[in-house]
Amino acid sequence: MTNSRRAIAIEPYTAREAKVQTRRRRRCDVKALNMNHKDRGPRGYHHGNLKEALMRAALDLIAEKGPGGFTFAEAARSAGVSPAAPYRHFRDRDELLASVALRGFGQFETALTQAWDNGRPHPFAAFERLGRAYLAFARSEPAYYSAMFEAGVPLDANPELREAGDRAFAVLRTAAEALIATTSLKARPPALMLALHVWALAHGIASLFGRGDAARRALPMTPEELLEAGVLVYLRGLGMENFGAPPA
Repeated sequence: MTNSRRAIAIEPYTAREAKVQTRRRRRCDVKALNMNHKDRGPRGYHHGNLKEALMRAALDLIAEKGPGGFTFAEAARSAGVSPAAPYRHFRDRDELLASVALRGFGQFETALTQAWDNGRPHPFAAFERLGRAYLAFARSEPAYYSAMFEAGVPLDANPELREAGDRAFAVLRTAAEALIATTSLKARPPALMLALHVWALAHGIASLFGRGDAARRALPMTPEELLEAGVLVYLRGLGMENFGAPPA
């Protein structure tokens, strides 16, 4: 074959091969572009855990504005995501607040359980310790405390949240039962009534005088001293002045 014929035969092959290689490069470029787009994720979303980011944002907003002082969109903006992003995890603002309150009640239950310590070394001493733990939580976790008790989340629509609150209250009721068992009264007061009354007293003192935010009111004594005095007056009113032999 002459050189001219050889050139003619090679040229069409080379052109076809070049076109194939071009198409391959384009497909690779498109594939890489798509992969990069997927890696970036939705626009405005830069968190590894969106649900956690939204709950932290809600906590910050509760601390700043109270549980009723911000919108769902503000929580999204504070978390650095688009207004539509929160709907991946929460139906609405109430569900976000319920999740924050649920976590708060879990921590609250743990704090109360540790303070009660199965009534050791004596139920009355442990009962006092339990009251101090109640006030300490309200002081150290005001945002959680507000979400738990001031957000107005309907409990009928949140059975999980109701159960979490009941578990925390159960620690106080158990303590009331143990305290009553140490008395020599023939007509013992119902443990549920005692627990509810002490809870109301502790909650009132925490909300008025023991908060960890700017809404705390001044007192001529510590909130712990006020609670201890109030509980003693209440127990004496029930005739519960002797609690068995205190520890040596």
